[in-house]
Amino acid sequence: MSAPEHIAGQTVHARRGALKHAFRYGVDYVLIDPESPLHPRLFSRNHFNLFAVHDRDHGGVRDAGRGAVWAREALKSAGLSEGYSLRLLTQPAFLGFSFNPVSFWLACREGALVAVIAEVNNTFGDRHNYLCHLADFAPISATDVITARKVFHVSPFQEIKGGYSFGFAIHADRIAIRILHDNGTEGLIATLTGARRPLTNGSILRATLRRPFGALRTLILIYAQALRLKVKGARYRPRPAPPKDSLSAPNMPHTPSAKEVQS
Repeated sequence: MSAPEHIAGQTVHARRGALKHAFRYGVDYVLIDPESPLHPRLFSRNHFNLFAVHDRDHGGVRDAGRGAVWAREALKSAGLSEGYSLRLLTQPAFLGFSFNPVSFWLACREGALVAVIAEVNNTFGDRHNYLCHLADFAPISATDVITARKVFHVSPFQEIKGGYSFGFAIHADRIAIRILHDNGTEGLIATLTGARRPLTNGSILRATLRRPFGALRTLILIYAQALRLKVKGARYRPRPAPPKDSLSAPNMPHTPSAKEVQS
């Protein structure tokens, strides 16, 4: 078991294409062992507190999640069944209110990252999960790029076309995550960066004073940026039905068979 950590980080979003738009905000994430009871007094698991993480908010059906149980089942179905530790990187609920544009389930083996589940939520109440790993669950380095087809409606100002490129640099003292939505000349670049430090009562109080309202602030900022895009003339696309499958596998590079090589 490991003690929870606090990432007082920054997120940057930059729209690509003819209509340019970008913003940068400070954001508070926690990195926790979702199966550990260790936590400071002002942080709780599955209980009301100033900061909290609830299983119902993660892992499976939105608002009816099963937490780490779901994540381990999903990883086992993909071929990773044992010998790894599991962490959840997420924005905590603030005084009971929770909203996460994206959280990350991190699976590590012998200290190396081997799989990530990017748990993506939109403002329409939907969720989809993108599984990221290399062939045979080889260690994921900071230079590796994992791709997946975009299948989920996130921003109403972006099409469900093209694909994602994920990059993960999970170091002992810092995290850096990069997601590129590539849709020809259009798309979006999103990053999350920050130092890893112990989650303490003091860090929670400082975060509350520096960025009050936590997850509610995040939602308000999302709507504010949507309004700015609308004023700029971005086309609004109504919400389609979410994909039937809740988990997408990565696009694995093709390795030619012996027969293909000979031909």
